[in-house]
Amino acid sequence: MRYKRILLKLSGEALMGQQQYGIDSSRLQQYAEEIKRVKDMGVELAIVIGGGNIYRGVQAEKSGIDRVQGDYMGMLATVINAMALQSILEKNNIYTRLMSGFDIEKVCEPFIRRRAIRHLEKGRVVIFGAGIGSPYFTTDSTASLRAIEIEADIVLKGTRVDGVYTADPEKDPNAEKYHNITFSDVISKGLNVMDTTAFTLCQENNLPIRVFDMNVPGNLYNLIIGEEVGTLIE
Repeated sequence: MRYKRILLKLSGEALMGQQQYGIDSSRLQQYAEEIKRVKDMGVELAIVIGGGNIYRGVQAEKSGIDRVQGDYMGMLATVINAMALQSILEKNNIYTRLMSGFDIEKVCEPFIRRRAIRHLEKGRVVIFGAGIGSPYFTTDSTASLRAIEIEADIVLKGTRVDGVYTADPEKDPNAEKYHNITFSDVISKGLNVMDTTAFTLCQENNLPIRVFDMNVPGNLYNLIIGEEVGTLIE
C-alpha cells in the first residue's frame, strides 16, 4: 500500500447524486463499498464530509441569516451527512466512530485527538462531523487540520472532477489536467483546489493532497495501491 493512514475529504454535494438536494442512497452505498474495499486492506481511514447538499453557511447572508449562525447551521448539516455515512458503513460491517467539533453527545463523541488516533489504531473508521466547531472555517480546513492532528499520510479530496486542471473542465473544454503539481505552482497559477486556510495548513506541514474523482468505482482503491489517479499536490 502507498498509504497507511489517510484522511478522505468528501463533498456534501456529491451525496446528492442526480438529485437537486439531500442524500442519494445509491451514491451513499457506492461510497461505502469503496471505503470497505480499502479498509479491508488494512488502511487506517478518517473521513470529513461537507454539508452542501443540505445547507452551506455562505448562503446565510444572502437569505438574511447572520453569517455565524449560518455557519453553525452548516456544521449541523455535516453531522446529518456524517450520521448517514456512519449508518451505511455499519450496514456494510465496518466499525466506525463519529466525532464532533462541538458537543452533541447523544449522537457523537467529542473530538479528542488521542482518542481519534486510538480508534484508528483499533481499525475503526473515524468520521469527523461539525467542522472544527467554530464559524468561518470550511470543511476543507477541517480536513487539513484533522489530517495533521491524526498524523495522516495524505489528504485525499474526493470530488466529481478527476484532478486539478488549468481551468474549470466543466466550463472550459480546453482545460488541461495536471498529474503532479507543487503547492507553490497552485498558488502562483491561482488554481482553486481548497480554501486558502486549508491549503496553507497542508503546505506548511508538508502534507500532500491528492484530488481525484470519488464517483468513479475503484478510484480510491487504485490510488491506495499506487496507481496515478487524479492530481498529486506536494
